Amino acid sequence: MPDMKSIFETNLGQAWLVLLLAIIFGSSLAGVQAALGPRIEENKLRETLEKVPVVILGQTAVDELQAKEQTLTILPNTVSVTRQGVTKFYTLYRADFADGTTAGWVAKTSGQGYADRIELLVGMDQNAEKVTGLFILDQKETPGLGNKIVEDAWRDQYSGKSTATPFTVVKLPRGGENEIDAISGATISSDAVTNLVNQAVSDLKPRVAELKTPEPKGVN
Repeated sequence: MPDMKSIFETNLGQAWLVLLLAIIFGSSLAGVQAALGPRIEENKLRETLEKVPVVILGQTAVDELQAKEQTLTILPNTVSVTRQGVTKFYTLYRADFADGTTAGWVAKTSGQGYADRIELLVGMDQNAEKVTGLFILDQKETPGLGNKIVEDAWRDQYSGKSTATPFTVVKLPRGGENEIDAISGATISSDAVTNLVNQAVSDLKPRVAELKTPEPKGVN
């Protein structure tokens, strides 16, 4: 008959071993995340600054500027918006042409998707009257379904649309103003992106006037 004391000591020893390994692996993972965290954020910032002109002007116009050896000056602003006692902070990038006039704006925002948080860039024209483009910075939505939010064909639905009317997600072929086709099987992801766009536009549209550079005055 097995010695109950030996069995207890063996099980206890195994439990301690499992706990010790969990602590070691957990500490190692935390160390890796701490080491890579700044690098990941640095890469994300670099990607953001590269995408700001594209989200505002489109790739073709950006290529034309570069061919003329011209670039947009990108200036970040931190904007806080408080609603119902909750304060949300945005990074709002203002992009200026060489003459100092404002080309447009890009808001960086994030929120919960279906699987995890979605982080995106929303472009608006100089007066925030139209959405100029959309870029997904980070997402972990379901492969083959929700992750289709990164595809150009889906994101392009927002481009050129007026900010006077909120976007709505529809499951049928769209036809109404500012209607966005839901991704089949991924309505939650579609809604999440659309809600982020609507909130960013609603929060920041009233603020761009105070941050915009003045139009240049003609010389008499």
